[in-house]
Amino acid sequence: MQQVGSNADGDGCAAPDTHMMRAGYPLNADDGGIAQARHHAGAFLHQAHTEHHLPVSDRVRDLTELVVSELVTNVRTYAPGPARMELRLTAHAVEVVVWDSEPTVPAARPADPTRIGQHGLEIVKAVTEELLIEQEPLGKRITARIALHDPATRT
Repeated sequence: MQQVGSNADGDGCAAPDTHMMRAGYPLNADDGGIAQARHHAGAFLHQAHTEHHLPVSDRVRDLTELVVSELVTNVRTYAPGPARMELRLTAHAVEVVVWDSEPTVPAARPADPTRIGQHGLEIVKAVTEELLIEQEPLGKRITARIALHDPATRT
């Protein structure tokens, strides 16, 4: 497995025993697409707030839904075959994990204000606390970590 990024346990996410919640969703062609994935993310964060009393600001929810949109769009565009999204919650962050069967590791392209499209990975890198991309025997896994504590509202 080739890993881009770093993590103490090397799995691209927080240590498993630190997850308060997890939910997985297949990303099938007939499952409602990107809008459905965003809906899952919003519902997951609502559950995190109501069941675990964690602060989930509108900004954190919006960033999570943006990251889901960008990562799922990339899966739909570049990765034929099966794919899956998993959402994970720790006391400090929400993790969006997308696995697909395409082994090619994506790379952010150099900034180019005249380029139309293909800015998704740049956007994800800009709004996440950590972005890990791992090659696996069958495809790749991308983990994007978004801090639950909104730095804009900290005192």
